[in-house]
Amino acid sequence: MIRNIAAYHFIEIADPSALADAVRTQAEQHGLLGSVLVAGEGINLFLAGEADAIEAFLSWLRIDPRFAAIQVKHSDSATRPFARLKVKLKPEIISFRREGAAPLARERAPSVAPGDLARWIEQGTDDVGRRLVLLDTRNREEIVHGTFAGALTLPIDKFTDLPGALEPHRDALADATVVSFCTGGIRCEKAALWMRDSGMDNVLQLEGGILGYFEAVGGIGYEGGCFVFDERVALDPRLRPLVDGDSEQAAA
Repeated sequence: MIRNIAAYHFIEIADPSALADAVRTQAEQHGLLGSVLVAGEGINLFLAGEADAIEAFLSWLRIDPRFAAIQVKHSDSATRPFARLKVKLKPEIISFRREGAAPLARERAPSVAPGDLARWIEQGTDDVGRRLVLLDTRNREEIVHGTFAGALTLPIDKFTDLPGALEPHRDALADATVVSFCTGGIRCEKAALWMRDSGMDNVLQLEGGILGYFEAVGGIGYEGGCFVFDERVALDPRLRPLVDGDSEQAAA
């Protein structure tokens, strides 16, 4: 069985190139495949390998005090869903192109834990009785595979399209508690900060994204699967892949 991890962490990186080289060396030594993005604002990674190799890599990474608190989402598959290892330097670990959207030297946007969101979904409001709106910050290719029931979805092809697509909905969202969500939380880190900075102080982010929600509470209020950017295609609420091994459907 192969262990798959998804993780990101916003932290100022003075020398992204040196970090990328070190990560590549460690990943290669442990036989890991996947994708790692490094930028001045942090790290974003999707890696797969034997469970002990994954844990050894994470132990190495967390020795660095900058990444001691990195939060990791886990799932398993029969085979590695990546063909090779790619470690790249980027201007952003998730491209948004909005100044000040990364939580560096500032507080991150307020969040809601998966268990609390599951309760809000079941009761239809937040804990003070405000109506709940779930805002999907992913693109239309991802949304086809699944999203929260009744979520506000936007007709976007890339994350940088979100501000323009959201604009017509601002007035209708003013009286709601808006919970923004994405695959693992990285897009919501930026989107929620930008939305609050632009006047939407009623916006929260889902802690850990959809994958964190699946890990914590399963599929309460969610319909379908969560698209992932690898050969598994999507994960169901039990974190089982849609496609695994030799293109077989995951067991029911």
